[in-house]
Amino acid sequence: MSTDQQWDIVTGVGRTALAVAAGRATETARPDALMTDPYASRLVAAAQPGGPFSAPGRSGGQEPDDELWAATSEYVGLRSRVFDDYFASATADGLTQVVILAAGLDTRAYRLGWPSGTVCFELDQPAVLEFKSGVLDAEGAKPGCDHRPVPVDLRDDWGAALRAAGHDAASPTAWLAEGLLPYLPPEAETRLLQEISRLSAPGSRFAVERIDDIARLVGDPVLREGSDDLGIDVKSLFPEGEREPVETQLKAFGWELENRSVPGTAAALGRPMTRMKALTEHVTHTFGRLP
Repeated sequence: MSTDQQWDIVTGVGRTALAVAAGRATETARPDALMTDPYASRLVAAAQPGGPFSAPGRSGGQEPDDELWAATSEYVGLRSRVFDDYFASATADGLTQVVILAAGLDTRAYRLGWPSGTVCFELDQPAVLEFKSGVLDAEGAKPGCDHRPVPVDLRDDWGAALRAAGHDAASPTAWLAEGLLPYLPPEAETRLLQEISRLSAPGSRFAVERIDDIARLVGDPVLREGSDDLGIDVKSLFPEGEREPVETQLKAFGWELENRSVPGTAAALGRPMTRMKALTEHVTHTFGRLP
């Protein structure tokens, strides 16, 4: 395993997983929630993170009053719904293998309705997966699928770890990279996309969240000023370096792509994104199919 940068659930990139879980908890508390996660608030409470997301959902559905946190939780709820729908569509079409990369505190294996025979692989740092399983076990939560955590650093040979867990590269897979790519060095991003493509049989699908202009997003004054309040140094999380566009790379690997803008999706779901335009203007949800 790589030793130059590791994390647990309350530091570095791990802390962003807490922020995402807190965002899902806040969304769940809304009367017009786009998705619900009955476990999110317990995961956050168990970590005792402090800061604006120390008690998500406490407002009984009222809007958070911190500008950055309000924008973040609003977006997290939307994003979660988008990728929930992606998995529902993929499995309805007969795909039985699901791989969630950098799963963090994702609870889809427990909270979504999966068709019989679905296998869900979750890849992330060992400490993160151990924390999540401990909390969910204590809650008596049971997965609705064949749930297989794969403790591995995605900068290492995660493909071998996935195969060892039982992934079948000869069968189509529904992949998800949600909130992952910007945190990888450019060369690691390319290796990840290449490995996903290598392990994908025809008929596979891939959903990815892209940030097209990381520097501009990080430079947004609201994000810059509010990140300290969340206990996250956002700029330090994004490795520098020249990146080939994700769309270009995926097309080179043979994927047929559909891009969806966040504002367009938000409008379609009846939830216009009104806060922090930088959080939505530079983010794209890309969906791929391998012929």
